[in-house]
Amino acid sequence: MGKQVFITYASRAGTTAGVADSVAQVLKEAGLKVDLLPIQQAASLNGYDAVVIGSAIQAAQWLPEAVQFVRSHQGELSHVPVAIFSVCMTLAMPKGEQYRQGVLDWIQPIRGMVNPVSEGLFAGALDLKKIPSFADRLKFRISVLLGVWKEGDHRDWVKIRTWAGELKDKWK
Repeated sequence: MGKQVFITYASRAGTTAGVADSVAQVLKEAGLKVDLLPIQQAASLNGYDAVVIGSAIQAAQWLPEAVQFVRSHQGELSHVPVAIFSVCMTLAMPKGEQYRQGVLDWIQPIRGMVNPVSEGLFAGALDLKKIPSFADRLKFRISVLLGVWKEGDHRDWVKIRTWAGELKDKWK
């Protein structure tokens, strides 16, 4: 019988949800049983052999509900292998890879609560129409005009699927 895996995520504009869905598909294709829920709907972790938690990064940190989920379930998470992934537009900036260490530092509070067996770090997507706040939309629009960001989907699906495919080997 395959392992039972729980995947949960915190997303604002759907980008992180898309990554979580891709991870779930890869693990299902590998023969694992997968439950996938937004973090707001996640409850008990009982019965799961492994957990994957993902969050968008905004303002140099995981979304508050993702941090709260990890904090609230820290005891349960200490008994199963945990993988985490982060989706961050900083990595989509020109020369974004030079900011990778800084982005990894932003995840340190999560590492302080769980000891992930694997960490995925992925660029996000920017669709100005999906940014709910007018002020934030305006800031991003100006940043796009200045060349700081480019609109579009910057997720590397091959990288995401490769990372997900390697998870089952880390859970042995």
